[in-house]
Amino acid sequence: MLKKLALAALLVGSAMAADKINGAGATFPAPLYYDWAFNYKKDTKNSVNYQSIGSGGGVKQITTRIVDFGASDEPVKTKELEKSKLLQFPATIGSIVVAFNVEGIADETLKLRNEVVADIFAGKITKWNDPKIVADNAGLKLPNEEIITVHRSDGSGTTYNFTYYLTQSSQNWKNNFGTGKAVDWACGIGGKGNEGVTNLIKQTPNSIGYIENAYKEKNNLSAAVLQTASGKWVVANEENFKAAAKYATWTKEESFYGLLALQKGDNSYPIVAATFILLPKEKAQMNKQVIKFFDYAFKNGDASAKTLGYIPLPEETKQMIREYWAENIQ
Repeated sequence: MLKKLALAALLVGSAMAADKINGAGATFPAPLYYDWAFNYKKDTKNSVNYQSIGSGGGVKQITTRIVDFGASDEPVKTKELEKSKLLQFPATIGSIVVAFNVEGIADETLKLRNEVVADIFAGKITKWNDPKIVADNAGLKLPNEEIITVHRSDGSGTTYNFTYYLTQSSQNWKNNFGTGKAVDWACGIGGKGNEGVTNLIKQTPNSIGYIENAYKEKNNLSAAVLQTASGKWVVANEENFKAAAKYATWTKEESFYGLLALQKGDNSYPIVAATFILLPKEKAQMNKQVIKFFDYAFKNGDASAKTLGYIPLPEETKQMIREYWAENIQ
């Protein structure tokens, strides 16, 4: 009861304070944050300005206190949060799809084993009619064309989550490239943000790249069928995203640190990721404004999240976040 009263005091007290919030970071959740901000302005007259600059930029800008909140798809570890005097909580769950542009190959028809995806981005598989691709795609007319990979050119939480998936899927990838917001790509072309990668895939025949599902849906791109951790084929849809998301094991003590790729379960889509908000511990008054916005989004934004292809946080996770706010923002 005391925690609920403390949170209520935070939200009510913030109503009289500043009415403009500036945030920056991950491109992964940007379509949803824009939608939430539009509705928040309509309903409350308060403004939230969000710049989609990539997770690396978001962490940098909040660490140097340029913005009121940062956004990152790579969760920041507890020790780093303490060092930079930051708070962290998830805002929504999304998924990364392997999108492609191959004439005559439709959405949800091309099957790619997880190790094959890793070998494509490692430059080991270079043709669309490679035997390793053909073996799982009887009946598809795969062209004798070079595969053009598309990756992020900026520091990216989407890249972090995608390369984490590749690292778990392939020993070769793990040994030679690893996991990171930026890696030394073996091949391909780079685009800035999910927007840039999406546009390059659309414009480049025989290309393949990784993007957040909302960008795939919005741009009517095709995505590959991938494998669960147990080897079952799964398409990129809400049911399979939810199946993976339910295995999230967050705690307030770890500031919700955790990765969701390759979760257990026969229907768990393999590249699911949460996206996180970062706040400076010392700016209590502005933090109250920021959490007022996200509390509004948690209460009113699930429908738009689903429409845009995201998975809303479970109610028990939202409540845990509210308790975290009450305990850490005075």
